[in-house]
Amino acid sequence: MTIDLTQRLLDATIGTLELYAVHIGTELGLYHALDRHGPATPVELATQAGIDERYAREWLEQQAVAGYLECEGDDQDSRRFTLPAAHRGALVDPVDGDHLAPFAAMVVGVAGALGDVTAAYRTGDGVPYTRYGAHFRHGQGGINRPALTTDLVKSWLPAVAGVPDKLAAGGRVVDLGTGHGWSAIAVKCAWPAAEVIGLDTDEASIADARRHAEQAGADVRFAVSGDGEGGDIGAFAPADVVLVMEALHDMARPTEVLAAVRGALAPGGVVVVADEAVAETFTAPGDELERMMYGWSVSHCLPAARAEQPSAALGTALRPGTVADLARAAGFASCDVVDVDGGFFRIYRLAA
Repeated sequence: MTIDLTQRLLDATIGTLELYAVHIGTELGLYHALDRHGPATPVELATQAGIDERYAREWLEQQAVAGYLECEGDDQDSRRFTLPAAHRGALVDPVDGDHLAPFAAMVVGVAGALGDVTAAYRTGDGVPYTRYGAHFRHGQGGINRPALTTDLVKSWLPAVAGVPDKLAAGGRVVDLGTGHGWSAIAVKCAWPAAEVIGLDTDEASIADARRHAEQAGADVRFAVSGDGEGGDIGAFAPADVVLVMEALHDMARPTEVLAAVRGALAPGGVVVVADEAVAETFTAPGDELERMMYGWSVSHCLPAARAEQPSAALGTALRPGTVADLARAAGFASCDVVDVDGGFFRIYRLAA
């Protein structure tokens, strides 16, 4: 299979620049202003969003040229720009399954750390997660939010044998690598009797998670892991269910973490892992999902995982065979792929 590399690079350049424009629109609340107030001229949008009129006009025209917004009128000062209803989910609604706007913040975060990433390639060192900044952190939380808010509790966990009964009976759930806390909050809201604890090594993420839980009125306990990735999960034993949502491939010592998780499980406890739905074996060229996951891997996931040594250096393309190997090395008796549509993710059930 051959590709038109010239066209691929041109498309990638256009796409990257459009993501920067999406980031501008998100950060400045421009999409939300159009959603709240309806069609607007550049002057109206500038007033509504509190930005400069000339910048408002250029951004609106770029968005219309790119097809993100619709435009009516010929005169540049009287043109009215509209956010199409079909685009609202992708750009405005944070829990819509189509909400991919957070990718823009992630790309901006990676761009800000690329100098360090390039240096790490020469030295073999890593790049700490915190180096990617608040934009990446919020983007990552935002891109996972729809699935972890909705799919996790409506389809993923109900499909995992034994989990719904444990949650309904008031079981203890530990969400390892909770990030912005969306999965922990969703579980507590769906199964109010459950005791839910969210752990993460990143202090800023835990602060975000606590704020989100307060806003949602969810009684979830969040804590910063103080002894490495999951090293203090024993403090919350026995756990009936442990969640590892899109975090396993980022761990420097995944076998040790899973072994600690196994040791913290109550009798009959279950571990649910969600990680990338990459191909089962390496094939080149790959499909779009494979291309995207390797893109994140070379620029973020692998460097971030290597910031802590020693590191397994898994990378984003975590294939089912590798997950099974990690589970076996950690002492789990079984590692099964759950028969459920996980979208970008593949769902695993680990049992001791």
